[in-house]
Amino acid sequence: MSTHHSTAPAPPHDLHPDPPRRSWAVFAVAIAAQIMVILDVSVVNVALPSIGESLQLSSPDYQWMISAYVLLSGGLLLLGGRITDLMNRRRAFLAGVVLFTGASLISGFAQTPLMLILARAAQGAGAALLTPAALSIIMTAYAGRQRQTALAVWGTVGSLGIAAGVLVGGVLTSSFGWRWVFFINVPIGLAVVVAAQRAVPAGASRPGALRRLDLRGAATLVAGLLLLVFGIESIRSAGPAAPRTWGALAAAAILLFAFARLEQRSRDPLVPPSTWRIRSLISASVVMAGVTGVVVGAIFLCSLYLQSIIASSAVVTGLQFLPLAAAITLSATVASKVIGRVGPRTLILEGLVVTAAGVLLLALAAGGTSYAWHVLPGLLLVGAGVGPMFVAISVAAMGDVPAEKSGLASGLMMTGHEVGAAIGVAALTAVAGDLTSRTGLINGYGAAFFATAGALAVLFVFTLLAVPTATPAAVHHSHHH
Repeated sequence: MSTHHSTAPAPPHDLHPDPPRRSWAVFAVAIAAQIMVILDVSVVNVALPSIGESLQLSSPDYQWMISAYVLLSGGLLLLGGRITDLMNRRRAFLAGVVLFTGASLISGFAQTPLMLILARAAQGAGAALLTPAALSIIMTAYAGRQRQTALAVWGTVGSLGIAAGVLVGGVLTSSFGWRWVFFINVPIGLAVVVAAQRAVPAGASRPGALRRLDLRGAATLVAGLLLLVFGIESIRSAGPAAPRTWGALAAAAILLFAFARLEQRSRDPLVPPSTWRIRSLISASVVMAGVTGVVVGAIFLCSLYLQSIIASSAVVTGLQFLPLAAAITLSATVASKVIGRVGPRTLILEGLVVTAAGVLLLALAAGGTSYAWHVLPGLLLVGAGVGPMFVAISVAAMGDVPAEKSGLASGLMMTGHEVGAAIGVAALTAVAGDLTSRTGLINGYGAAFFATAGALAVLFVFTLLAVPTATPAAVHHSHHH
């Protein structure tokens, strides 16, 4: 992402060294679009039981409602970032918003599970174009302290949005029915399109630039990820030995390997080869994928459990996730104060231990029907473990990244975030088994959270071996950016 400032010259009376303050209108437009995207990762969670009754969903359908969205938004993010870099930013942003809004409208009218899953995939593709463009618009519109403020708000929206989505989804589902979870995006999207045309500067377009896009690479990556999630899901529905399962997993391995080869040969790869050698970035992105998989998977299972076993309404379920959001926010705030002293790696390791304790509490309480006793303590521990990790992972990832690669690096990390969410939900659903009956859900919930604790143990070992201990100077430097 280029950082050419298209700021108007400062008026003559302004002799301040700090860059002239820009109106927050541009930021408001970008963040409004991003909030829609973040909410849509989890807004559907609470609506799932109602969608299930209305469209007769099977267990795999439940998981694909979420996976289709995060897989396409994650799998196409790097391509979206490249399009933004090559095309004019505003046009890329508007294209993403229009695609996202149109897909939301179709989701709201969906009559079959397949129609809804495909519309969710289109929403994800819109998000993959919109997010890097929005971030790029913010980075070029603001400088100095304003940019810091903007990026801090952007980061907070990311972690809070997932929890807030559950509440928004609950309120909309209970008040107006599940279709409004999607319809709500339409007026917001239209308002963003109108406002963006006024507030966001047009920017120069670069003719012929789009020919340089690595479309084959992007297509191979997305197809490989889709087959991987399909294969993980088939382990549950068809069995590990079924031809469908190992066929899908083998094809996924071939495609992901082909993606790696294409990237080496391409003149304009999605990810320049030098990026893969930044150890801190790659290892932190892997941890990011694992941690997000745990969080999104936990929210997915808990929202089904709270509604089916504890019999909470959709709104109450949304409220019952607020302590999780509060725990994430508080612990992240504390972590950002101490990270300069202890370093990111230590925070990640401590976070993994606390999160593992949380998921073990959830697993041990399977079958319990009291929210306060059986769900809340586990959720609070998960939140307290995850908050510091999100802060530490971002710092660890960006520690050794040169400034001109920051856009690409954040894209890689966000890709880890989204793909982790898709694989997490698929893996937990595969372990859980039958999510449509009461006993199936209770047994599966326990099994899935025990498996999650095992996955966190693996991540702990990986972090010890792979994530470099950053020097306090690097931490200090990236923390002030």
